[in-house]
Amino acid sequence: MACKRIIPCLDVAGGRVVKGVNFVGLRDAGDPVELACRYSAAGADELVFLDIAASHQGRATLVELVRRTAEAVTIPFTVGGGISSVEAITELLRAGADKVSLNSSAVRDPALVGRGAERFGCQCIVVAIDARRREGGGWDVHVKGGRENTGLDAVAWARQVVGLGAGEILLTSMDGDGTQAGYDLALTRAVAAAVEVPVIASGGAGCIDHIAAALDGGPGGGHAAAALLASLLHDGVLSVEQIKTDLLARGLSIRPPQPAF
Repeated sequence: MACKRIIPCLDVAGGRVVKGVNFVGLRDAGDPVELACRYSAAGADELVFLDIAASHQGRATLVELVRRTAEAVTIPFTVGGGISSVEAITELLRAGADKVSLNSSAVRDPALVGRGAERFGCQCIVVAIDARRREGGGWDVHVKGGRENTGLDAVAWARQVVGLGAGEILLTSMDGDGTQAGYDLALTRAVAAAVEVPVIASGGAGCIDHIAAALDGGPGGGHAAAALLASLLHDGVLSVEQIKTDLLARGLSIRPPQPAF
């Protein structure tokens, strides 16, 4: 059985890590390179670095910041934001990223997922899905930093991009984002059941119980392969070590945290 992963997320705008609630009200949360080093040293399994304003502003991800961040850490590293071509994927992987995350560009040009997977392998291509619950049931896919509703069904879209070659789904509940009220377990479970690749749960972690529930493979769990965390870690509410120690005590398959020095 593959170990469940704990993944800090660095949402970056203007060269700083930021965090908001429901994708708005952004506040400063620190320096991305400094935070990346801290989480890497603490035993995080991976990092996700998202340039959250890139697609909305119509520009490329900040490659130099990616390069400095990637050079500073020793764990796998995913980069997303404004990636719209195979050339851009190439540039980011050369800058030190292990994977790239496609979101708005995948909706605009679904074939990009396949081109990226064919060139670099499915394991390098993550598709990020920002989903918001719709009246009457189900979830709509949003793009451009959550500003635009595509009308696509999140579960069907996940199935489509995996068919095109995506090796992982980064699934964010826009309703839960930054609220610390818990992940949308129904959303996570529905997508995990629809695809045969790992699903990263994102949006809403407020305590270790929420994280454990997202990773739980039982009837009421989220069935996620990994939990993405931001506010809890950035604000010092919990540490990677605390989270992993607790999850191990619950019997979850987790890589042990790094010893504190």
